Amino acid sequence: MNGTGPEIRWLDPDAPPDEFPQTSRALTEPNGLLAIGGDLSVARLLAAYRRGIFPWFGEDQPVLWWTPDPRAVLFPSEIRISRSLRKTLRKNIFSVSVDLAFSEVVAGCAKRPRPSGQPGDGTPGTWITPDMASAYEKMHAAGHAHSIETWHEGQLAGGLYGINIGRVFFGESMFSRRTDASKVALVKLVTLCHVMQIGLIDCQVASGHLASLGSREIPRNEFNRLLARLTAFRTPGDWPAEPVNTLDLLELAPFSCR
Repeated sequence: MNGTGPEIRWLDPDAPPDEFPQTSRALTEPNGLLAIGGDLSVARLLAAYRRGIFPWFGEDQPVLWWTPDPRAVLFPSEIRISRSLRKTLRKNIFSVSVDLAFSEVVAGCAKRPRPSGQPGDGTPGTWITPDMASAYEKMHAAGHAHSIETWHEGQLAGGLYGINIGRVFFGESMFSRRTDASKVALVKLVTLCHVMQIGLIDCQVASGHLASLGSREIPRNEFNRLLARLTAFRTPGDWPAEPVNTLDLLELAPFSCR
């Protein structure tokens, strides 16, 4: 190695939590693989997310750390609401809450197949391993991880969860048990972003589903510049947990309709 090209680093679990290589050292194939090993402590996860790095691995693998280029993001002001989703919001068939069922949302996400482009696509559940679920539970208990839930007739219908640092929300996963349930959760997230001055939602890897809602890809170096600026702000405090109906979301969300 010449010291400047792609290189995978093995992380010692006892090393300082912020001891990650520069993201420019990540592999191009597979796209964004940067480091292996370490642990999933709250301190290491926070250090990783601040640098645009996230864990992504299967049950029989060590911890793998990724920083893909380009990066899929959603700017809250660019969310697109289709006519059919707007109709769902008007029908008000869901209620929406925040942080009322974090564990259940993680469990719901773990049961869905891996999105296309992730290691082991199509394998149900294996990318949110028990260790991953436990790590995000600790992040939630420490106030860094949040969930948004959609409910239908008192039952959990869908939701999403992720990490908030400064003015960035790092989306981890979403799931639906009823049509549009996760999309409604995303609309709720966007309304919270506007209220709490969160300027960027990290979507990690592009997908047709997210693109239809307004996400787009940007170069990793541009993403990292945004992170450096937006994560420097104070992280908002408690997120409002009281359930709201979707008619309220129609009033609060400044979105484009297509």
